[in-house]
Amino acid sequence: MISSRKALLYGIRTALLAGAVMGSLAFFAGDLLASLFSGDSQVIACAHDYLKAYAIDCLLTAVLFCFVGYFNGFGKTIFVMVQGVIGAFFVRIPAVFLIQRLEGATLFHIGLATPLSSLVQIALCLLLFLREGKKPIM
Repeated sequence: MISSRKALLYGIRTALLAGAVMGSLAFFAGDLLASLFSGDSQVIACAHDYLKAYAIDCLLTAVLFCFVGYFNGFGKTIFVMVQGVIGAFFVRIPAVFLIQRLEGATLFHIGLATPLSSLVQIALCLLLFLREGKKPIM
């Protein structure tokens, strides 16, 4: 029988593959994706700029969402909620606020707040995952 930890790692590997495909599409063909929604070349260029930052988060979200499912499955829903709130309200929103105030900030720079938030959330998940060690976290 497969352990929940092994299932988590298999899930992360599978999600990373899908994230790499979508991230590559966003990074290298973001202009084509944006052109599905607008014909304005300036909008397309700005959207592609943002999608380059989003491409990074495609990989990070693959890992984060697997951890979220893992912890939810063990009833650690308060932890999942708290790490989500920390990521959104204490990392992403302040980062966007600070970055947009920088001279020369682009949508790419502003978009980096999302992967930054995901990194913090993954770090929190890893801390709990490692703290719990080999024992089930029920």
